[in-house]
Amino acid sequence: MIDQTTIHPVKKILLFQIIAVIALTISANAGAASTNSFKRQEDVIYGRKFGTALTLDVFTPLKTNNGVGIVFVVSGGWFSAHEAINMGFVEPLVRRGYTVFAVVHGSQPKFAIPEIISDMNRSVRFIRFNAKKYRIDPNRLGITGGSAGGHLSLILGTQGSPGVVDAKDPVDRESSAVQAVACFFPPTDFLNYGKSGESALGENILKNFRPAFGDIPTNAEARIKYGQKISPFYSISSNTPPTLIIHGDADKLVPIQQAEIFVEAAKKSGVIAKLIPKEGKQHGWPDWTNDFEFCADWFDVHLRGIKRETSTPK
Repeated sequence: MIDQTTIHPVKKILLFQIIAVIALTISANAGAASTNSFKRQEDVIYGRKFGTALTLDVFTPLKTNNGVGIVFVVSGGWFSAHEAINMGFVEPLVRRGYTVFAVVHGSQPKFAIPEIISDMNRSVRFIRFNAKKYRIDPNRLGITGGSAGGHLSLILGTQGSPGVVDAKDPVDRESSAVQAVACFFPPTDFLNYGKSGESALGENILKNFRPAFGDIPTNAEARIKYGQKISPFYSISSNTPPTLIIHGDADKLVPIQQAEIFVEAAKKSGVIAKLIPKEGKQHGWPDWTNDFEFCADWFDVHLRGIKRETSTPK
């Protein structure tokens, strides 16, 4: 057991980043897909910033291509790395004919959440712009991820927006909206985290992830606006696409209350939304890649129109 009280604050942040990435890569070997089932194109550049290339990997099914694309957000603690692309998430999707885009975004502490959100918007615009090349329908895109990846998935689900018509770069003229979301244990409201009035803007439960929140305003009103801007809960509307959240009810890092309030508000807005609670499970349970089949089922129903009975908790 590591005694965190003896760790320098900067080193503590790095430790949590490493733990977050490990959580994403658990069971990677056990869930690895056969290379005979898909073609992998690595390090496709979807954008650049400050001289740094933003990349994604494309997994194209070799047998049946159903014409639907799924964005897999590679993120834990808002830290992203190519090495953290987990084949356990890719395999259930390519097996059903989905083309998967594993997106690596700029990482904290260098880049804060607002900048990371910009990366994710850019990635979806890039994928949609190149839809014909990847043999997918630009009007049928899903998104998935866990923890910070789940948060970013919901951000795209609630805040995806039309492109800029007269943008110089044709990619930026495309929409960043997605048509379905299926994610795991996501933060949804940083201003009411675990209970009403509890802030987690790089403090309290999330104090060890402070760099990810960037320059938080000190003015109370501006601080609230900032918290609302990066919290998908406040962007829920009748246009929010069908959304599935899978969340452990013993999660201490991201309380299941975050999923509960999101799903409740989404339903009140007329959105198709579902929560699958995992009894006794904490944050990133060891075999959570097995539950990714539920995400594949969700995409089958809401992106492909397949009628499927879901044998999951109500």
